[in-house]
Amino acid sequence: MPDTGRTDGANGVEGANGVDDDMDDTHGMNGTDSAASVDGMDGMDGMDDATVMYVQPSVSGAAKILVVGPMGVGKTTLIGTVSEIKPLSTEATMSRAGARLDTPVRPTKSTTTVALDFGRITLGGELVLYLFGTPGQQRFLPAWKDLARGALGALALVDTRDLEASFDAIGHLEDLDVPFSVAVNSFPDSVLHSEDDLRSALDLLPHTPLVICDAREHRSSVKALISLVSHLIESVTEAT
Repeated sequence: MPDTGRTDGANGVEGANGVDDDMDDTHGMNGTDSAASVDGMDGMDGMDDATVMYVQPSVSGAAKILVVGPMGVGKTTLIGTVSEIKPLSTEATMSRAGARLDTPVRPTKSTTTVALDFGRITLGGELVLYLFGTPGQQRFLPAWKDLARGALGALALVDTRDLEASFDAIGHLEDLDVPFSVAVNSFPDSVLHSEDDLRSALDLLPHTPLVICDAREHRSSVKALISLVSHLIESVTEAT
């Protein structure tokens, strides 16, 4: 297995001081004018009816964060759960042609992300995270180079029902030199493993954060993101 625990490459998390696990501070602010723009993504189809939400005046920093993992691991669900704006999703119905290349974890899965997912969350009233969910299929890995450009870190979702499916995503983060933390998405039929066993199976270094989350629950998903941000802050602090 590849060495998936590399954490170097963080250029800094500007304005991230004061981020903690106070869930009451993870929110946006309703506005009445225009929505915040991220790389020209405002005004895209499907978001015209979304409630307009400003970035809060108290925000002093922003970070681009990738949410990665194999197909069906819960990336779209997690971003939709935590996003304070209407998330952008590019879910499409799986075709017979795609079925020859993509094998879903669950036979009942009928849709898949074909471009990216996008959402936004404010932590502690000071730091905005712009979340970019990547497609999970191996054939879309070349597109990661564009999605990873400017990203300060990544949250890698894994599924204990098929840990091997996560190796490519974690290994690709290492190849791109993107710092990351790992979140095990808990499904109803997930197999329970000890932290030591999971770290060994995923070949994680001791300082790589590993948390358990439920992508359907806001508090749980936010804690996973806070774990990543704390890791990035620590990495930057140690580097300086």
